Amino acid sequence: MIAGHFTTALIAKQKFPKGTLLYFLIISQLQDFLWFTFHYLGLEPTNPSDAFDATLNNMAVDMLYSHDLLPQLFWLAIVFLLGKLLFKNTKIGLVSMALVSIHFVLDFFSGHVHHIFGADTLEAGLGLYASNPYLAILIEVLFSIGTMWYFFREEAKKGVIRTTKNRIGIISVFAYGIIFILLIATKFHDDFTKDEIRKNVANATPLKREGKAEEVADLVAYVASSEASFITGNNLDINGGLAFS
Repeated sequence: MIAGHFTTALIAKQKFPKGTLLYFLIISQLQDFLWFTFHYLGLEPTNPSDAFDATLNNMAVDMLYSHDLLPQLFWLAIVFLLGKLLFKNTKIGLVSMALVSIHFVLDFFSGHVHHIFGADTLEAGLGLYASNPYLAILIEVLFSIGTMWYFFREEAKKGVIRTTKNRIGIISVFAYGIIFILLIATKFHDDFTKDEIRKNVANATPLKREGKAEEVADLVAYVASSEASFITGNNLDINGGLAFS
């Protein structure tokens, strides 16, 4: 779940304005930030290793330290102290704990399967990302809609008036997360990364091959160097001539 976690930060900011929205956004998504960190540290390796090959239902990872149940007790203590010390407010610390707890509960219904502590212990989640990703996304959509509706209703009670454009802007931010996970992380993404699709794209370029990461890096290094100090106002395409074929 992506957008659903972030919507809880809106409610936290609304109810406890002493905290900053950025802080609440980070805390609401803390476990996933930890997962990314532990992945790159080699503590929670994720397969497929190439993010462009990953989909909701083919991703395999044991989120031992970031998402399993027992480590949550440690993270709850950490975020309580963090919120209390940063804002000198015990309530912010408690709200931080609530956001971390809600993240775990939401992942239980719409996320990867987690465990008590380790893959050989009891499961703590439905694991819908693997078994039924579209149902998982539907749960996230319904939760996000309900949370946003509550947020705007509470604002109206307090006399806060937003323009239609402003509301659409806020909703669009969270809708993007849902659209991303729906179109990229599931069927669309899976199709696009199939070998035959990649071969077709490569064959469509005049050079008849895919680009390499170092070819992009070389140009970035050149543009950032003093040797390119007189280059300005240009678009430099690294696409094997595809745009001109």
